[in-house]
Amino acid sequence: MMKKKRHIPAKIFAGLMIAFFYLPILYTVVFSFNESRSLSVFSGFSLKWYEKMFNNSDMMDSVFYTIAIAVLATVISTVAGTVAAIGISGTNKVLKGIVEQINNLPIMNPEIVTAIGLLMLFSSLAVSKGFTTLLLAHVMFCIPYVILSIMPKLRSLDPNILDAALDLGCTPVQALIKVIVPQITSGIFAGALIAFTMSFDDFVISYFVTGNGVNNISIMIYTMAKRINPTINALSSLIIAIITAVLLILNITPIILEKRKEKNGK
Repeated sequence: MMKKKRHIPAKIFAGLMIAFFYLPILYTVVFSFNESRSLSVFSGFSLKWYEKMFNNSDMMDSVFYTIAIAVLATVISTVAGTVAAIGISGTNKVLKGIVEQINNLPIMNPEIVTAIGLLMLFSSLAVSKGFTTLLLAHVMFCIPYVILSIMPKLRSLDPNILDAALDLGCTPVQALIKVIVPQITSGIFAGALIAFTMSFDDFVISYFVTGNGVNNISIMIYTMAKRINPTINALSSLIIAIITAVLLILNITPIILEKRKEKNGK
């Protein structure tokens, strides 16, 4: 009985923390359906802000660029990160440790520092800022997350599995595609979804490296936030819906893959 009473404050604290994190999200979604322009008084249900959002060409362009950049960056960074992770896993222990620490630097580095560095790099190379620079920047900061997701799966593999595949007649490419990749599929998939999420809602780096009218959703919301515009709530709710769907896939997919593996093992 005493133990249950001791857990009550912890449960209350956890509930308050959850409310602190999720009430602003719920508030944004609810007021995206508000009939009036007020951001504090709900006067009635309406879809007019969503209608205005879909009729706004600048907003729709930002949605297109956001999804296009996120998909392309995810595909490129997943392929590059997977190949890099497999290559790192095949090196000696000392070199592997050094490369892994280098890989962690972009993750630990403040985004503003990375953004300024990329801005200076593109400026020194006289590269016109726009879709290409935005894509390159997103690929750059997504690859470390893909490698970080795949490395634990590679560590769990039998170190002799590649040699065994080669001894049984596989070429290096066949061994990679038919033996190694299937064993680390869940890590690759998790890395891809993290890369997509990171790319989709990035603001700081995107703001510094974009140009020529190429804006993603985060930049669009930033420019709109300087004045009261309820359409922001509709656009924010759209982002919340997409990110929530991605996170659900990220959490559910490994469970499904694990159950399939157990079922095939039986």
